[in-house]
Amino acid sequence: MADPKITKIEVVVYEHEIQDMGTDYNGFNTVYEKGSVLKMHPSILRIHTNTGITGESDGGRLSDSVVQYLLGKNPFHREGIYNDLKRGLRHTDRTAISSVDVALWDFAGKAHGAPIYQLLGGYKETIPAYASTYHGDENGGLSTPKDFADFAEQCSELGYRAFKIHGWGNAPIEREVANVLEVGKRVGDRMDLMLDPACELETWADALKVGKACDAANFFWLEDPYKDGGVSIFGHQKLREFINTPILQTEHVFGLEHHVDFIANGGTDFVRTGTYEDGGITGAMKVAHAAEGFGLDVEFHGGGLAHRHCIAAVRNTNYYELGLLNPKIRQTKPPIRPPEFTDELENIDENGHVPVPQGPGLGVEMDWDYIEHHRVDGVVYE
Repeated sequence: MADPKITKIEVVVYEHEIQDMGTDYNGFNTVYEKGSVLKMHPSILRIHTNTGITGESDGGRLSDSVVQYLLGKNPFHREGIYNDLKRGLRHTDRTAISSVDVALWDFAGKAHGAPIYQLLGGYKETIPAYASTYHGDENGGLSTPKDFADFAEQCSELGYRAFKIHGWGNAPIEREVANVLEVGKRVGDRMDLMLDPACELETWADALKVGKACDAANFFWLEDPYKDGGVSIFGHQKLREFINTPILQTEHVFGLEHHVDFIANGGTDFVRTGTYEDGGITGAMKVAHAAEGFGLDVEFHGGGLAHRHCIAAVRNTNYYELGLLNPKIRQTKPPIRPPEFTDELENIDENGHVPVPQGPGLGVEMDWDYIEHHRVDGVVYE
């Protein structure tokens, strides 16, 4: 393929409504709320080239400076583009690298007629998933420890082998502890259990109390427990001295170097990475291989096609995060892809696995009729 170039960049914004979904006390966490309708506005980035091949990814709002940088570039030069954007966005929002990089990988897979995971050297065709809950609410959805335990049993019956709790945003610490113990009592003998307070526990002491409950219930990991924002190497290293449950950190430190600093200084047991936070597929795979070099496992944050491809190409990882899920909300994701590639509650096989796409690039065509019918905005740069 002679001298390919990026000729046009397109951002498409469409509307998606989620029934019975609202937000919690501070407006940050989405939770079950009967009768409420939450309007979302997802976007899609399309990178057009002079080859006639278009790379696509979820997400895509880019600054004018990033767009002007990309136009005319060779779409195969992912490593150079990653490093340029890493520097150029160092004072602003480096998460903008993600959608660009994923779209360039999609282009490369389509150009070579192969799914991305094969370009990465991948070998897994299905991957095990864990059920990742929406946050606890006060509205009769996931409102009590019993609700969470009932939902964990439901997920176990569907085939999930692991279950992750997102607790309440402002609950008494006693309820968080009771939740851990109740879910552990109900399903701990047959499911790997995780807890992610999403940095909402008020103090390090609260994290310690919850951590000791996780020890008692034999949890698989404790993730981002308290209000340091998930970034204190010293605080989590100290927490590791007092509990036995493995810590999972680094969702909120962006990029390869900060991850390595966190690992080398004892701030985590499992390593968290993600295409959104760490510079797309290129950046996330750097983190995955760095973790491998330290002899640690890496876990990808959230679902999506890009993560299915990454996990298929990584040895030292355990689960795909399928979520977010609530027993009273049957559909939360926009129906722009076939069900087996849409992260809804029942879209796993009998072994609790999800498939890795086998088509070129990201491997699954989007339903552009649906997207255009629900389109509310967009912009084209050329």
